[in-house]
Amino acid sequence: MLGIVAAIVLFLAFLINAADISTNDVFTSTNVMLIGLVLLALHVSGVGGGWASRSRRR
Repeated sequence: MLGIVAAIVLFLAFLINAADISTNDVFTSTNVMLIGLVLLALHVSGVGGGWASRSRRR
């Protein structure tokens, strides 16, 4: 799930950079790219994998 979110955030950073959209100092393409890279690192490390350990008795 975090990998998909990271891909969307990195695509938004690309659009901001490619279209040369002027944004405020917090929402620059570099900051959005860094947020995307953090989400990608969390995805690779296994955080937010989607599988929860549930104990089912049969």
